[in-house]
Amino acid sequence: MDDHVKTPAAPLKTCPICGKPQSQATRPFCSSRCRDVDLNRWLKGSYVIPGRDDGADDVE
Repeated sequence: MDDHVKTPAAPLKTCPICGKPQSQATRPFCSSRCRDVDLNRWLKGSYVIPGRDDGADDVE
C-alpha cells in the first residue's frame, strides 16, 4: 500500500569541462581526459582570481 515514488536524491550533474554526465570514478568529471584538462588549466594559471592593485598598503 506504499505509494512512494522514487525520486533521485540529487539531480544528475554534468562535467564542468564538456557538459557530459559525470562518471562516478572521475567525479566531478566525465572522464580522465576532462580531469587532466582541468589540471592543466590549474597548472598553466588559467584559473586566476583578479586582485586589486592599490599601493596604499605598502606606504608606511
